[in-house]
Amino acid sequence: MNPRNAMNFSGGPGALPESVLREVQQAIMEVPEVGLSVLGISHRSDWFAGVVEELETNIRRLLGVGNDYHVLLLQGGATQQFSMVPMSLLPPDGAPADYLHTGYWSGKVLPSARREGPIRVAWSGEPDGFRHLPSDEELALNADAPYLHYVSNETVEGLQFHRLLGHDHVLRICDMSSDFLSRPVEAQRFGLIYAHAQKNVGPAGVTVVVVRDDLLEDAPQDLPDFLDYRSQARAHSILNTPPVFAIYVVLLVTRWLMQEVGGLAAMAAINQQKAARLYEVLDESHGFYCGRAAKQDRSLMNVAFNLPDQALEQRFLAEAQAAGFSGLKGHRAVGGMRASIYNAVTLEAVEQLADFMDRFRRTQQR
Repeated sequence: MNPRNAMNFSGGPGALPESVLREVQQAIMEVPEVGLSVLGISHRSDWFAGVVEELETNIRRLLGVGNDYHVLLLQGGATQQFSMVPMSLLPPDGAPADYLHTGYWSGKVLPSARREGPIRVAWSGEPDGFRHLPSDEELALNADAPYLHYVSNETVEGLQFHRLLGHDHVLRICDMSSDFLSRPVEAQRFGLIYAHAQKNVGPAGVTVVVVRDDLLEDAPQDLPDFLDYRSQARAHSILNTPPVFAIYVVLLVTRWLMQEVGGLAAMAAINQQKAARLYEVLDESHGFYCGRAAKQDRSLMNVAFNLPDQALEQRFLAEAQAAGFSGLKGHRAVGGMRASIYNAVTLEAVEQLADFMDRFRRTQQR
């Protein structure tokens, strides 16, 4: 693999597996079973219908859900889902939906949801700068809410829920954009899961929505087709010209997860090893590297941390880049550093980053 690709710790678009990149390289020139470039194959072809069907099946298998869930391959990113979810599921009167405000991205959801109807922020981590997630005791969820919406992993602050939230009699809606297919989840206990692709499962341009069939029955009848889950489901995500290339890459990633990695439990074990190695560096640095997130809420996907001052942070970034690492600058909203260790980032790459961080700390503390 190109060494720069191997050392890509970007927050998104994220790294892709080497074997997938090689298949993509071949497909750009020619998809073997078609004889055409993937960039020039019709979305109305039998081949692409097969791609969509296989991808839907793979995602159901990986998540452990049945045919009572639709798998939709939509456009507009997670941002479009910020509006589509309340458009479809939020009744115009009655109790407000519960939303959790746990970081940068869950904060982005709120204005869009409010435009569609009544919502309630059931908990906010803003007072402490989004450094921890709520315990069950801190949550005061409404048993009569039409649904509970939360973000499973906050990429900016490096926070991740490690448990299922809410009650089974209230619909769970979850934005899993940054940890989708990185670990097993009890998907059958969610009404709707959405995730844009450009973290763990493919390039930007496609958003996966997994929605339980019965939720579509009571959606308003006057929604535009493009924003109506029912229309998208009837068309098998080919209501309009879809991003054929991006969808094909997501298919290749699901094959990689199933055939090379061995499923989501195996993927989770690898991701836990990667995160543990980097957090070990933070915890043993005696404060030189200061993690943002409370230990119990640390993300397995995004390791966010600071150095003692901005001058050192700039030096760290410059030396990291010279050593071949990329994507380590923290999000503009919080600054600092962030190592995103999505599925395709290998344990070997994480070991190299950990060794670099140890060397950098020792040279600065002499």
